[in-house]
Amino acid sequence: MGVEGGGCSNQGVASGGLDLRTREVRWVLWAVLGLNLLVALAKLVYGVATDSLSMQADGFHSLFDGVSNIVGLAGLWLAAAPPDDIHPYGHKKYETLAAASIGAMLLGTCLYLLWTSYAHWLGSVRPQVTRASFVIMLVTMAINYGVMRWERGKGRELRSEILVADSHHTGSDLLTSCSVLAGLVAVKLGYPAMDPLVAVVIAAIIARTAWLVLAEASQSLTDRARLDPEEVRSVVLRSAGVLDCHTIRTRGLPHHIFVDLAIHVPSGMTVGESHDLAHGVEQSIMERFEGVAEVIVHVEPERDTEGAGDARP
Repeated sequence: MGVEGGGCSNQGVASGGLDLRTREVRWVLWAVLGLNLLVALAKLVYGVATDSLSMQADGFHSLFDGVSNIVGLAGLWLAAAPPDDIHPYGHKKYETLAAASIGAMLLGTCLYLLWTSYAHWLGSVRPQVTRASFVIMLVTMAINYGVMRWERGKGRELRSEILVADSHHTGSDLLTSCSVLAGLVAVKLGYPAMDPLVAVVIAAIIARTAWLVLAEASQSLTDRARLDPEEVRSVVLRSAGVLDCHTIRTRGLPHHIFVDLAIHVPSGMTVGESHDLAHGVEQSIMERFEGVAEVIVHVEPERDTEGAGDARP
């Protein structure tokens, strides 16, 4: 029967109970929320002032981006709760659920854009074209582009599914704004039929983005392996005293990975020595692989009988 090495945790916590990564992700979401509301206000106010239904619709879409930010903040708040008796592994997957919700919102945006393009095709929505319309659309698009690049960069840096998913949602707002702008140009040039056709193409791009967001969320929810077992095994075998390593399993979020594995040690090793060795293995894995939150090492004595290696999994 094997001996379990003590689990090693790698979670830095800042004052107030929130780790530094969570604080930074939350700050980014608040900043993006404020910018999304500013963009939405600009489109809605001018759209109402000029009776431009297309700009009003795009303004409501930008407002919808703010809703996704709020969903992300709620998911982050739930994910920050410490482990308890009901959730011994913590609440980090609430962040994944929030990312999946944003993916669902992207699908909703796609349907909304298709419906709007259909209304344009029937002629029930005809945007007014003014010089100010182009100025407002270009300025808000520039803001959205900057927000998308910044949020996506921070999401990759912090390994945050929420920020990456929300940056895709912001990118979808940029694409719908392109649709409105293309429609304005087409109407100005005397080709109003191009407006709904461009919108349909952009809706297809948004649908693909939604698929990518939901696919990434499903990897965390279905406990997909996060690390290459052979790479983990090579790191473990570098520890003096480890004779073999097997049954390597990994799961979790990109920034919060759980690892468990089994090692073989000399049969004459004491419990204390094997415990120290297991702790060293845990530390080596955390130092080698970014995002590992906890490692559990199962220690087994190496069999002295000939052919014992054949019995290993």
